[in-house]
Amino acid sequence: MSADLTSSKDKLAQDLKVIGADVEELFKAFTSGAADKAAIAKERLQDHLHGARIKLADAEELVIQSSKQAARVTDDFVHENPWRAVGIGAGIGLIVGLLIGRR
Repeated sequence: MSADLTSSKDKLAQDLKVIGADVEELFKAFTSGAADKAAIAKERLQDHLHGARIKLADAEELVIQSSKQAARVTDDFVHENPWRAVGIGAGIGLIVGLLIGRR
């Protein structure tokens, strides 16, 4: 699932770069007064934005699924090993307390 998330993140980053280039091209077309180029650039930008929104929604779904799976695994661990979980929580609390106390 982590590989899917990394792949989605990379695709989304690439789409955002393409969108940035499209916005730059659209701006240049508007400033030069070329109406046909501006219309074409606007359509391309809208297509890329739509694709980026879809990929962002997919990435969001992967993150939600990963979070739910991690919560289930943690819940199972705590139910199977309650005292170990208490010890781990106390240890983390102690470390955080020491780090905060240093400042």
